[in-house]
Amino acid sequence: MSPTLVLSLIAGYFTVLVIISILTSRKATSESFFVANRNAPWYMVAFAMIGTSLSGVTFISVPGMVYSQSWSYMAVVFGYIVGYLVIGMVLMPLYYRLQLVSIYTYLEQRFGFWSYKTGAFYFLVSRAVGASFRLFLVAGVLQFAVFDQMGVPFAVTVSVSILLIYLYTFRGGLKTILWTDAFQTMAMLLCVGVSIYLISSELNLGFKEMVQTVKNSDMARIYFSDLKDDKFFWKQFASGAFITIVMTGLDQDLMQKNLSCRNLADAQKNMFWFTISLVFVNIFFLSLGVLLYKFAAAKGIQLPLNDAGKVVGDNVFPLLATEHFTLFAGIIFILGIIAVTYASADSALTALTTSFCVDFLDIKRFPEQKQTRMRQLSHFAFSIVLIIIILIFKAINDQSVITAVFKAAGYTYGPLLGLYSFGIFTRRSLTDKLVPYICLATPIITYIINAHSKEWFGGYEFGFEILILNGLLTFMGLLAISRPRVAELNPAR
Repeated sequence: MSPTLVLSLIAGYFTVLVIISILTSRKATSESFFVANRNAPWYMVAFAMIGTSLSGVTFISVPGMVYSQSWSYMAVVFGYIVGYLVIGMVLMPLYYRLQLVSIYTYLEQRFGFWSYKTGAFYFLVSRAVGASFRLFLVAGVLQFAVFDQMGVPFAVTVSVSILLIYLYTFRGGLKTILWTDAFQTMAMLLCVGVSIYLISSELNLGFKEMVQTVKNSDMARIYFSDLKDDKFFWKQFASGAFITIVMTGLDQDLMQKNLSCRNLADAQKNMFWFTISLVFVNIFFLSLGVLLYKFAAAKGIQLPLNDAGKVVGDNVFPLLATEHFTLFAGIIFILGIIAVTYASADSALTALTTSFCVDFLDIKRFPEQKQTRMRQLSHFAFSIVLIIIILIFKAINDQSVITAVFKAAGYTYGPLLGLYSFGIFTRRSLTDKLVPYICLATPIITYIINAHSKEWFGGYEFGFEILILNGLLTFMGLLAISRPRVAELNPAR
């Protein structure tokens, strides 16, 4: 596939996004930027959230990981269902009752100033790191497919990608993103479906044969036998539930979309249909992974290996799509990777801007004209921050990106899980000024426990459930600095 063709696809796709941005950002205000004027249709929000939640990590890493992890990731997906139920029944009623723009203002009302700032800070770190991981993966694919051949440095690829996102989001914010993400979700799902169809055709598989091939493959296993195995079903299931609660329910990025619905009932309908859709979409991605490896075996293709001689799963789909698929299939892949790149990154950039402006700049104090200048400057500043983090990650990463994302989430979202759990499920107050110290100490303690888990716990290895440990330690630390409270803000009581 020629670099000129790929660049033409990127240019054409970006042109569509700019047109959508121009049409949707007319007369945009800070209210439009932050919560889309709270009048977004629930079905549009549900569809847009699919693209945002999946991102390039799902598109590349989930199919790639089936060789080493089989379908163990499906246990995480089943856990998502429980997590989304908690979000819809516990967190959403709280957020809508308080009419929040930033969900972290709840912590100020519940505990105080320092708890609020601590929660918002951990979100900024978590989302900036998570978004950077995702963009790193996709920028690497574009670098491999196009820009290496043109002699363009990776830093330039990353910078241009993020600045393009900035250009179509800096005016309309969430109001624009709901439309662009809906378009990009449609493009991404179309690409996955077409990819599965084209690979099945190459392998001479009809629909029934394709289903049987996936079902009977060793790569479709789910692990129930060994508790110590990090692929054990119930460990993954529990991890999926808590990952969902923190990476969606306690994350300004995805909850910002939910808060744009007209009312709580619409937001809950959005969450219900989004959950069902997400389960089936992940089944498609895992099935695609099995078919990719079957295709490589049938064609005798040498898969990319690392220095230890192990298959590099993140490189399998890009390699096959750009060098071994037909031209049409290669184009479909590039369109899909572009779609998920922008769908996840534009939303993250807007959420970071929203949290910083509301939680740290207290932007509502200022007139609309100054608000506009402040959020546009913040939007640009976070674009630069993402570029810097991606370049750092480029220098140090040596593992599957999806694993890296969830491991990072375990350390950075753990304090948020502890704070919100303590706020919702207890009636106690905190010594507010000590909260930052607790939330700083618990990730460090968690890291030490994780590093020595094999020798301390009879060979037990933590997987994604490291998040649960971190949240539990935070909860216990908060309990130690708590006291009975007088006023009660707990809506779950």
